[in-house]
Amino acid sequence: MGALSRHPLSDQAAERLREQVASGRWPVGAKLPGENALAKELGVGRSTVREAIRALAGSGMLETRQGAGVFVIATRPVEDWQARLRRASVVHLFEVRGLLEVEAAALAAERRDEDDLVALDLALAGRRDAARSDDEAFVDADIALHAAVVVAAHNPVLSDLFAGFGPALRHGLLELVALLPLRQDHPEPGADAHASLVEAVRRGDPEQAAMIMREEVNLILGLLRKADAASGRPVRAEAVSGPVVPGRR
Repeated sequence: MGALSRHPLSDQAAERLREQVASGRWPVGAKLPGENALAKELGVGRSTVREAIRALAGSGMLETRQGAGVFVIATRPVEDWQARLRRASVVHLFEVRGLLEVEAAALAAERRDEDDLVALDLALAGRRDAARSDDEAFVDADIALHAAVVVAAHNPVLSDLFAGFGPALRHGLLELVALLPLRQDHPEPGADAHASLVEAVRRGDPEQAAMIMREEVNLILGLLRKADAASGRPVRAEAVSGPVVPGRR
């Protein structure tokens, strides 16, 4: 591979090993040569090789197995989850959101407690009040209501997943509002549906809550596809910013 000469050597060593793995020299499942052999080939010390291997293990390409050696587990770095979300189309994000939130709505109707109902009422009122504000404030209030439904499901994994999607979904909704002036005729689109959702959760009606949420997501998906067609490009979740609505638990 040729000796390395510039600093920092560990970064150069990691890059050289990354190139060799990507080229197929060591395919997935292959065991890398020992530290001594790699150090000699790269012209660096064993500690530098060790740091390079640690870096590639952290990126998801290599795995160190105690007593067995270092093995290739991927031919390219594993992309960070948030980076993947930013690169995704918002249509794809909302398809996944549908899977997540429909089930969350049903669980919320089964598991909600008095604190959850108070939070839902406050979030619904906040969405109503935000209808008098700009698009950004309204979108944030809308996401806050949906977050309250997810929290009421009392499933921390669902809450974490929704929090991870939050910034990307926010950007997609802002793009949607900008591309399709949804609030020109009605400053609070979906008001009746969201009120019905909260009422279904309050009544403990999981089927109705899930149906309302499914219709809401399908409506937005239809609008997103219309926006994609109108703009000639898919709406993406890149350049996301703004608050992520935290759960109460």
